Amino acid sequence: MSSETSSHKPRVAVVFGGRSSEHAISVVTAGAVLAAIDRDKYDVLPIGITTDGRWALTADDPARMAITDRRLPSVAELAEGGDGAVVLSADPTTREVVYSEPGAVPKALGEVDVVFPVLHGPYGEDGTLQGLLELSGVPYVGSGVLASAVGQDKDYMKRVFTSFGLPVGPYEVVRPREWDTDPAAARKKIVDFAAEHGWPLFVKPARAGSSMGISKVDDLAGLDAAIEEARRHDPKIIVESLLRGREIECGVLEFEDGPRASVPAEIPPVTAHDFYDFEAKYIDSAAGIVPAPLTDEQTAEVRALAVAAFDAASCEGLVRADFFLQDNGEFVINEINTLPGFTPISMYPRMWQESGVSYPELVDRLLEAALRRSTGLR
Repeated sequence: MSSETSSHKPRVAVVFGGRSSEHAISVVTAGAVLAAIDRDKYDVLPIGITTDGRWALTADDPARMAITDRRLPSVAELAEGGDGAVVLSADPTTREVVYSEPGAVPKALGEVDVVFPVLHGPYGEDGTLQGLLELSGVPYVGSGVLASAVGQDKDYMKRVFTSFGLPVGPYEVVRPREWDTDPAAARKKIVDFAAEHGWPLFVKPARAGSSMGISKVDDLAGLDAAIEEARRHDPKIIVESLLRGREIECGVLEFEDGPRASVPAEIPPVTAHDFYDFEAKYIDSAAGIVPAPLTDEQTAEVRALAVAAFDAASCEGLVRADFFLQDNGEFVINEINTLPGFTPISMYPRMWQESGVSYPELVDRLLEAALRRSTGLR
């Protein structure tokens, strides 16, 4: 398809899949986004990234991107054209996308005006893809390189929040070098943290999402398995104490006059799961309560904290901010997600739906915000 046949509509490349453990959820998210984009307003080019990192042209078929009978979709099932690969030029004077196959002449697919990245986790949500798009001079939905990297790394995210005076809970970080040089001392670091803050603990990959690799550890006996599971996703891990209270989430969206917060939501206790894990989120469809049953004062406070977190990390476009409302009545921010899920049951679009912004309007606002911004320093 050439740029001349695009009827001068902005051309959106929806990039999804990727190399992280959240590959399947990214595919599901892409299906929902593709179904929602206004085709009278935008031309669309779906680009999937396989688990080994190949960029592929894919079918524009949202129905095939859903979770069906507990089976997760993949880019490999959607890829078209055999072993061909999509290449985005790093030359900012052109936004040309090229498709190449072994032994064939590369084929120009036309220019891209904006990228909607719906990749979750490393190699997509962490600033790496954003850096590529900056080099290519292509505007994109969501935060830039720094905010994306901060939003992906729970260690540095909490450090940023603390420096801005935002409330965070107790945590400890164990870095890869600590395991490599003295694993016994690294393990003792966690045990000492538990002695100070009590069991249970949550052991997490520092740079993963969708509750991948997270374990709730009730005592010393389960610690080694939890560490191994977290390190399977990320050699850097973070350990957090249990915060007793309610899980509250809030969406932030960039409007023309700046970021605004949605009505908050509450994630109720999930009786079939030990915590709000991957299965509860995506397979068994645990339902959040929207809006959260909070007082007017609590609602105003958590919305203000969500926008403050958005600004502290220099975010753009969108963020989902996750909090605990502790039993003492104080909010603690757990984390932000700079590319939250857009699956049909995801909390971010549900919160904005309740706030008066429909799913298609939400997608449109994000694209318009991206098209208003330039790449580079801003």
